[in-house]
Amino acid sequence: MKKGISIWSFPAQSLADNLKLATDAGFDGVELALDEVGEITPKTSERELLAIKRTAEDLGLETYSLACALGFNYPVTDEDPAVRAKAKDIIKRQLFAAKTLGCNSTLVIPGCVCADFIDPNRVVNYETAYNRSLEAFLELKADAEAYEVHIALENVWNKFLLSPMEMRDFIDKIDSPFVGSYLDIGNTVANGYPEHWIQILGKRIKKVHFKDYRREAGGLCGFVDLLAGDVNYPAVTEALASVGYDDWVSAEMIPNYKYYTEAIIYNTSYSMDKILGRK
Repeated sequence: MKKGISIWSFPAQSLADNLKLATDAGFDGVELALDEVGEITPKTSERELLAIKRTAEDLGLETYSLACALGFNYPVTDEDPAVRAKAKDIIKRQLFAAKTLGCNSTLVIPGCVCADFIDPNRVVNYETAYNRSLEAFLELKADAEAYEVHIALENVWNKFLLSPMEMRDFIDKIDSPFVGSYLDIGNTVANGYPEHWIQILGKRIKKVHFKDYRREAGGLCGFVDLLAGDVNYPAVTEALASVGYDDWVSAEMIPNYKYYTEAIIYNTSYSMDKILGRK
């Protein structure tokens, strides 16, 4: 498997400086991210995206995936049709940006019943959310197929698609080789076991996030450094091998350290080498 890291893991500095830091820490590639503000947004031009790609390539880094968290603010499941339309427009822009950057996948939030950390009062009926999300991705799969970029649906804390079997069946209903799972290992731990998710999702897994989580801490405070939590990483890597997964694994280290924030990048690189059997 190839060792990558999410750009969300880095200190608050320029993208170019963070790419240099990723190279120095020994990563093979970086998962970039599209947001409303910053160096990659829905308005970033093709020329600007290609310049970012060249910067990464000059440093020996691959840009293999494009993340986006705007699906929390603009979910395809929202009660407002205008918000749902904007959500689909953002995903289409993700696909364009990912293709331009040389990424073969883009991380997509599949919708929300409720994301407490965004707005605990913004609740959508579960069945309604399911039907709206399915309708959206049945439409968007044509765009993914045209760009030949995978829409990778992440399991997030959205009170939606709560089990690996439900995620599996949802993906199968969409029925496209370009729509699959972005499996976040750490996000499964509060209510399950990542090795079970891997076994059930199998070939549907397009990308993987490495995180760790300590159950006894609970809530968002449960996310800790790799190998400091309850994830059984030997079981995770064994399960990934058993389903034939040999693609990118990306560390997503949120939150960063309060002080000496660059240290998390080096510590994470070392831990990933241990997990992947490189040291």
